[in-house]
Amino acid sequence: MQITKNLARLTFLASTLSAVLACSGPQPTAQSDLTARTQSEANEAMPSESAKLAAFFERTFEEDLKRSPLFQTYLGIKWDYDKWDDISEERIEQNIEIEKNRLNEADRFDTSKLSEQEQLSLKLFKLGIQRNLNNDNFRHHSYIVHQFRAAHTQVPSFLINMHRVTDKSDAQAYISRLSAVNTYFDQVIAQMKYREAIGVFPPKWAYDQMIEAAQNVISGAPFDVSENTSTLWQDFNQKVDALALQDNEVAMLKAEAKAALLTSVKPAYENLIAAFKHQQALSPDGDGVWRLPEGDKWYKNRLEWFTTTDLTAEQVHQIGLDNVARIHQAMRDIMQQVGFAGDLPAFFEFMRTAPQFYYPNTDEGRDEYLTKATDIIDTMREALPDYFGLMPKAPIEVKRVEAFREKSAGKAFYNSPAQDGSRPGRYYANLYDMNAMPTYQMEALAYHEGIPGHHMQRAIATELDGIPQFQKFLSFTAYTEGWGLYSEELAKDMGFYQDPYSDFGRLAMELWRACRLVVDTGIHTKRWSREQAIQYLLENTPNPKYDAVKAIERYIAMPGQATAYMIGKLKIMALRAHAQAELGDKFSYAGFHDEVLKDGPVPLDILSEKVDRWIATQQ
Repeated sequence: MQITKNLARLTFLASTLSAVLACSGPQPTAQSDLTARTQSEANEAMPSESAKLAAFFERTFEEDLKRSPLFQTYLGIKWDYDKWDDISEERIEQNIEIEKNRLNEADRFDTSKLSEQEQLSLKLFKLGIQRNLNNDNFRHHSYIVHQFRAAHTQVPSFLINMHRVTDKSDAQAYISRLSAVNTYFDQVIAQMKYREAIGVFPPKWAYDQMIEAAQNVISGAPFDVSENTSTLWQDFNQKVDALALQDNEVAMLKAEAKAALLTSVKPAYENLIAAFKHQQALSPDGDGVWRLPEGDKWYKNRLEWFTTTDLTAEQVHQIGLDNVARIHQAMRDIMQQVGFAGDLPAFFEFMRTAPQFYYPNTDEGRDEYLTKATDIIDTMREALPDYFGLMPKAPIEVKRVEAFREKSAGKAFYNSPAQDGSRPGRYYANLYDMNAMPTYQMEALAYHEGIPGHHMQRAIATELDGIPQFQKFLSFTAYTEGWGLYSEELAKDMGFYQDPYSDFGRLAMELWRACRLVVDTGIHTKRWSREQAIQYLLENTPNPKYDAVKAIERYIAMPGQATAYMIGKLKIMALRAHAQAELGDKFSYAGFHDEVLKDGPVPLDILSEKVDRWIATQQ
């Protein structure tokens, strides 16, 4: 619209100039003055480089948003509230062409005419595209399905947690999404076949968990005659019953939803389960990506993607070993504080099994856990102003992982709030087995997933002013998970973990991330088996076997991802120590933390540049 106005103004100026010249005859001096004045006005009418860049960012973000109904819902937008994303090969090809064209367009901006903030945004924009293009070299190496995050659990968790129903049209959109599950799963199965053609499969044992989780979704009414109600049917009924509708309208909506569940959702899941069973028989033996074609190159890509560094697998492995040794020594110091008589393995066994560290494995015990976790976050919130200038506006709630996916889900995770404020941030605790959720880890876990961890960073990012929308949602795992792990130690600096057992819990969670460096690289480059990696965790951490099994299965499903936590945390700690040494009394936690958070997620090298500039301004 602005460009159209400018063109109209230039046309008007040109026509005015022609009319003046035609009526006035030869007047060289006046003509020169008028030409110069007109050119000056024309230059002023042209949009600045900053304005063009802002328009470019706004246009490309909206284009991406229009191509992803799921991202729209995630942001609280209801444009395509009745649709799933298109994950067909044709759409992927289109996306890649769009990215290449945008990179060419981005290269044409004159950075000398941009502010420092704009230059950073442009750099991140181009970097994000280049990372995606690098990944496209291994388009079919990623597991399109695995036991932790895939379509079979995404569909119900998305409808339950993201699809709000505030009126009749929302309920109808919910039904439309149910009716489209079969088409969506057809695309998932097609993507599985692309991977099958080149020999890319999750390990055999992973399919059993996927089959069980998928079967859970279509168990209970209306899928069968059992007394139980299926998760989706229960969710839809609860949401529709909360609306102010006539009885006949409610009955009609429920009838349509039931039909969609039986004619779309059920056959879609049955087809997906059949595809799981088919591929399970074809999956080659072994666990790591070394068993895949060009697995070594794929893993190198994964380490670069998740750590945003050029660290080799061998370097990551050694960093893990070094930090395991460091944390073990710190744990021995805790043993002395509590007066434990015995060696470290004996202390680990005590922490695994002593009843004093566990809530009952009952619904009452689970309720106690959620209440206590909420209280920990509320207490931390009161201490934040002394350490942060930026604060999140979005609230946070603690929620139990839903029953249909808790057996295969991770220990804990976080979902960001909706940008429009319609959905809070959520810290999910997996309470399937209370013996895997010790009370001495509650503080560190709440600080990591809640505040000052993921909720602090991700909610602030979505609420930032002065940066383009795309920048708020970039993916740099070493930054986001490094911040989460950094937050666990920051809480100690803030005076928390007064109970030495809770401080041991903090160390136990840091130790877990150090061990990840060892086992992730061990599995995917040193050809460790699943069982060998599980045994390493059992021997070197206090976590129970259930924890170790689920963790190793996760690292196998998502190669490289687990290395980001410790690599990111160590970098943030090093940058803080550098800032403290350089600034002395001029250092402030609030200033440092605001600098880390104020531009959204960034790779570690750019984070280092940002902190160096901040130090210079403080000096």
